[in-house]
Parts: sequence; structure tokens; C-alpha cells
Amino acid sequence: MANRIPRVPVREQEAKVRATNFEEVCYGYDEKEAVLEASRCLNCKNPRCVGACPVNVKIPAFISRVAAGDFSGAAAVIAEDSSLPAVCGRVCPQETQCEGSCILGVKAEPVAIGKLERFVADWTRENGGLEPVKAEPNGHRIAIVGSGPAGLACASDLAKLGYDVTVFEALHRPGGVLEYGIPEFRLPKDKVVAAEIAQVKALGVKIETNVVVGRTVTIDSLLDEEGFEAVFVGSGAGLPKFMGIPGENLNGVFSANEFLTRNNLMKAYRDDYMTPIHTGSKVVVVGGGNVAMDAARTALRLGAHTTIVYRRTEKELPARLEEVHHAKEEGIEFAMLTNPVEVLGDEKGWVRAVKCIRMELGEPDESGRRSPVPVAGSEFEIETDTVIMSLGTSPNPLIARTTGGLETNRRGCLVADESGVTTRQGVFAGGDAVTGAATVILAMGAGRKAAAAIHEYIGGKL
Repeated sequence: MANRIPRVPVREQEAKVRATNFEEVCYGYDEKEAVLEASRCLNCKNPRCVGACPVNVKIPAFISRVAAGDFSGAAAVIAEDSSLPAVCGRVCPQETQCEGSCILGVKAEPVAIGKLERFVADWTRENGGLEPVKAEPNGHRIAIVGSGPAGLACASDLAKLGYDVTVFEALHRPGGVLEYGIPEFRLPKDKVVAAEIAQVKALGVKIETNVVVGRTVTIDSLLDEEGFEAVFVGSGAGLPKFMGIPGENLNGVFSANEFLTRNNLMKAYRDDYMTPIHTGSKVVVVGGGNVAMDAARTALRLGAHTTIVYRRTEKELPARLEEVHHAKEEGIEFAMLTNPVEVLGDEKGWVRAVKCIRMELGEPDESGRRSPVPVAGSEFEIETDTVIMSLGTSPNPLIARTTGGLETNRRGCLVADESGVTTRQGVFAGGDAVTGAATVILAMGAGRKAAAAIHEYIGGKL
């Protein structure tokens, strides 16, 4: 029986080796492994995995094609709902979404849905790709702000409906957080990100880089002067947060956003690029999410002894279990129940240590997690050359400030309903710009919902 077959393990680089390079950690399935793993699927009549997927990929349908060896057919099924399968197969938190809802997971290990999606996407790319199905133009122009996962998902769905779509990207390469935020060893840029963006462009989507909406152009000008009938804002959340403790202005203190952008987008890790970044021999990363793991594992690969400082216990770490496991394997240290209170500097203004205090868990906070409280008299120092603050991000206020009638909430996020409708007519928004920092797949789901709402809005104008 399918559920008696053990989950097929995925081959990876050996930890000591990968800790010294930026090559992808996970090798993925080969054809034989993918077919065997796909054969574990029960093909449920009421598949809970589909409902747990934010973009509602028809999971049993694509997996059954993999099991039959029809990899092209599997790719076609996925493409109906996802424009970034190779990305999602690598970075989605499947354990809390599709795989977390797999019925096999009740008594055994769930089907490796993410690894199978990655296999299908990689196999398709390596074997010529899917032929794009272009829709007949419907004569309507839509602007997308931001080429991250929300913008790309929205653009893809609209292009498939015949819209003339132009995406405006502030940076010099498209992809948003996929390009600047997620390290090469988790998400290869040229092999995966650029290839999937090329598939989006093959649908007829145009992408203009180096366009800062709010400066180069405004949303008002796009609607009132450039002939666009609607605008989707998927500009993400790129404004980093800091602790507000003494010493955060010292040389050697970075936000995780800056540190990762300089390494991923500006290739600071490569000797053939003249864009190095300071790490020194010791790095402290403050935070416990996926971005903190990415920053720590990047610093380690740049040659630094790296410590993650987190104010709760390991059980409360918000990062994916896989990322924590990989970080530990690679030699990153974890200082749990520890919170910085000051960054200490030398006489030249460079970081020399982080002053911390021990914490203990008190009563649960609003999210249900037990609130950490400081232990009196437990201060101590961690020597370090660099401090990376990974405390989350919020949307850049530029777009809201330069657009009439566009409201934000107290967190600086754009106000929009579940379908992406904002307080300004003709303007839709989704992803991190609305929710604050979240996951790639949730942003894609928001982009798809907004595309449907834009289609309804344009139809209502006819």
C-alpha cells in the first residue's frame, strides 16, 4: 500500500562542505526517487492539502502524473495555479501548509509535496520548459508595482486573461525578496529565479527595472497620465526594524535586510565582484526567524564564527525546522533565552561586543507564546565584530505618502480587504505591503486574489 512506503529522503551536501560554499544545499529528487515518493500519495477524494495551499495547486493531480512518469503533464497542472513552482518547492513552509494537512502525516510521514513540486519544475526547466499559452489581448493595461512573488503572481494571472501588464521594479534585477532576500544556497538566482521570471515574461508580461514608484513615477501618474486602468501594489516590506538599544549606530551593525541584499543582489560573497561586506571573525545575529537563519548561514559561509541570539526557547523559534536543523549541522551556535540590551564599541566606533541579559518565559502574550522577561543581574557580554538585527520589516512608506487616497494602518501597511481592494479606486494591494513580512506563498496567494478582483473591476467598467 502507498502509505507503507517510507518517505524518500532527499540528498544534500555534507554539512562541513556546504558551510564553506554558496552552492545549493539540497540536491532534490532524481526521476526514480520522485516516482517512488509520488506513489505514496493516497489521491484523496477530499484533498486537504489543496485547501492548505495559499495558491490552491491541484496537488493530487500533479502528483499522480509524477507517479505515472508524466512529468510534463505534472508541470502543466501546477502551471494552472502557480507561476513559481521551482521557488515554492524550495522555500515554502510545506510542513505547516500542504504537507501539514496530508492525511498520511497522521500515522506516518506526509508526502514530500514540496520536493515533488521542485522536481517537476527543475525537470521541466532542464527539458525545454513549458510552452507559454498566450491569451488574446483584451485591450486593457494594468500596472504592477514590485516584481516579488505577489507582483509576479498577479501579473501572471492577468496576462493569462489577456491584459497588457507592465511590472515596475525599483532594483536593477527583478524578483524582489527572491532576488535580494533569500541566499543562493537556498534559492539559486540564475538557475531558478531568473528562469521562472523568464516564464512569466513569456506570457507577455513586461518588466521595467530601476523604476522607483513614488519617485520616478507615481501611482497617480500611472492612472491619470500613463493610461493604466488599475494598479496592483506588491512592493513588499523592505523597511527593517531595530531594537532601539544603545550602540545600534556603531560600525559593524547591519539590518538583516541590508546584509542579505548586499550578499545576494550585489554578490558580496563572490571574489569577482567589488562589493564586499564586513563580517570580521565573529558575528551575532539577533532574531529567530527564517531571515535570521539566512543571515547567520550567510555569515558563516563568509568565514565568521556565528551565534544566533534569541529571547525565547528553541521551541518558540519561528524559523522552519529544516532551516534550524541545517544551521545547527553547519556549526552555528544558538544562545537561547538571551536578549541584547546594548551594542558595545571600541575607541574607533566599531562593534566589539554585545551586552545581553538572560531571559525566562513568563505568561503567554497576545499570540499565545509565553512572554520572555529579563532575569535581574544576569547581564553578560558576547564578543563580536558584527551584529545583524533580524527583527522583521515593515513596508516602505514612500508609496502611501505619494498616492492620494491610499490609507495605511498603525503598522504602516496598506489598508486592503481580502481581495486586495484598497481605499483608492483602481488601486489594489497584497502581500507584505498589506500584511507585513510573511511568506513567499502567502504573497503569491494575495497576488492571485488581487488579479481576480482587478479582472472583476475592469469588467464592471465595460
